[in-house]
Amino acid sequence: MRKILNETKITPKAQESMASFYAPIIVEIEQAIQSNEWVVIGMAHNPPVKNARKLLKERNIKYKYIEHGNYFNGWKLRLAIKLWSGWPTFPQVFHNGILVGGSSDLKAYLASK
Repeated sequence: MRKILNETKITPKAQESMASFYAPIIVEIEQAIQSNEWVVIGMAHNPPVKNARKLLKERNIKYKYIEHGNYFNGWKLRLAIKLWSGWPTFPQVFHNGILVGGSSDLKAYLASK
């Protein structure tokens, strides 16, 4: 498991700022994950995101796609998502509420099914 800074080493004010950092985006994602078997979170113009979506489409798997920004904008929104999930890149693929990983992880996951 990745190491994260212990809460005892973070001031209450900093914890409050962290908890509220683009909180509506996290709520949107949590609701999507609860309501959909498959969720892909990505950004425009990103080849791995396109590959993940293509893999699911080829298998006729219905999924919810959430897109935030591209290489030129929306980076703070994506940062909030990365901080929340702990996954450093996009896409972020979820199946039944569990983080599968990115595009190559999805490919291996589907091959194992």
